[in-house]
Amino acid sequence: MKKIVLCCAAGMSTSMLVQKMQNEAAKRALDVAIDAYPVAEIESELKHADVVLLGPQVQFELQRLTELAGPLGKPVAVIDMMDYGTMRGDRVLDKALAMMEALPSGQ
Repeated sequence: MKKIVLCCAAGMSTSMLVQKMQNEAAKRALDVAIDAYPVAEIESELKHADVVLLGPQVQFELQRLTELAGPLGKPVAVIDMMDYGTMRGDRVLDKALAMMEALPSGQ
C-alpha cells in the first residue's frame, strides 16, 4: 500500500481534502492510504510516506521538507491553490499518483 501524506498548518484544514481524495481512491479501487498531519509533526511521518503534499498555507516549508525528504527518496510538492481551495480531491490524488510514478523503480 502506498501512503500519501498531506501537510498543513494545524493538521485540520486538510481533513476535507483527505476525505475527498479517499473517496476518489475508493472509486478507482486504489490501494493507497491518505493522511494529514500538521507541519510540526511531518518529520516523524516522512519515513512512512511515499509522497508528501503541502497545503498552500505551508508552502514556505517546501525547501526544508524537500531537503529532509530527499535522502529518503520521498518527493515533496505544494498542492495547487485552486485545487486546494475548491477541494478537488481527484486532481490532488492525480498529482500524488504522478509523483509516485515518477519515482525510480524499487521505491
